[in-house]
Amino acid sequence: MSICQHFSVCGGCVAQDVPPTEYLAQKRALVVQALARAGVTAAVGAVVETPRHARRRAAFKIARTAGGIAIGFHAAKSHTIVDMRQCDILTPGLFDLAQKLRDRLAPVFHDGEHADLHVTEGDDGFDAALRWERKRAPDLVAQFARALKGLSIARLILNGEILLEDAAPTITLGGVAVKLPPGAFLQPTRAGEAALQGMVLDLVGKAKNIADLFSGLGTFALPLAARAKVHAVEGDKPMLDALAAAARNAKGLKPVTTEVRDLFKAPLTVLELNRFDAVVLDPPRAGAQAQCRMLAASKIRRIAYVSCDAATFARDARILADAGFAPGIVTPVDQFLFSSHIELVAGFERK
Repeated sequence: MSICQHFSVCGGCVAQDVPPTEYLAQKRALVVQALARAGVTAAVGAVVETPRHARRRAAFKIARTAGGIAIGFHAAKSHTIVDMRQCDILTPGLFDLAQKLRDRLAPVFHDGEHADLHVTEGDDGFDAALRWERKRAPDLVAQFARALKGLSIARLILNGEILLEDAAPTITLGGVAVKLPPGAFLQPTRAGEAALQGMVLDLVGKAKNIADLFSGLGTFALPLAARAKVHAVEGDKPMLDALAAAARNAKGLKPVTTEVRDLFKAPLTVLELNRFDAVVLDPPRAGAQAQCRMLAASKIRRIAYVSCDAATFARDARILADAGFAPGIVTPVDQFLFSSHIELVAGFERK
């Protein structure tokens, strides 16, 4: 097993030196321990692995030093930037972009300047968002246009404002092309996304009217719409608008309706939930406590829950279990390679 040259210095990977069998056991234990702490009895399956060189989004740190541009990630427990010359996590395209930016950005940055660069690799180019102390100016736009020429950067955003855009980057979800709004959330790897989609489709079974809560861009709504009516609910309006536009332009989908709603403050009520055959949940790390309380009081019989935080999932699973939902196998999905985080998916059915 190869070890990255930056291991033990870079803060991005903490478990790359752990033997594979032990590593997978540790990842599975994150879920087992969280369920035990919450008092939830559920079987935990084997970890679904994702490959190296698969992460399609990253938050780079950039600084102009006396030696030129440093681009990479912070060192462990430090603000020092590890100038990345190897990475076993990023896709080849994303890694190659970072290497090219080192030379391309040197004429743009002044000595001592630093910035954050968030990049997502879409199907047709990169979506880049820069946080920097400098403001938009005509000469800066021209500098970036020259520096980024030929790098397949479809859009560059500076401090929340579009600086350059050839075309909105797209991503394919369930065979449907979706235009990425600026700053949109996306599953970190295509392999992990596909694994989650397959399991969610299996868990909802033959349901014909599904609520997809915390739907984002349609990671699950669009594949589900190939065979069921879907109501997608999301608090981020640009992401939901992108989902709605993609569904309208796609052929062969069942009806997809959308609703902008903060599910933390205003979860779907019992009466609203009772219209559906099944519910899909994919909340952020905070989980879906308020929504799970409504689900517990509803007549919903089947739930597919995707989580990126084992602790909040276990808390919510306890709410559902106490209301008579039986948890199925909880399957960890290792999208956060060599880290202390784990994704998971589980189904719940009323007893």
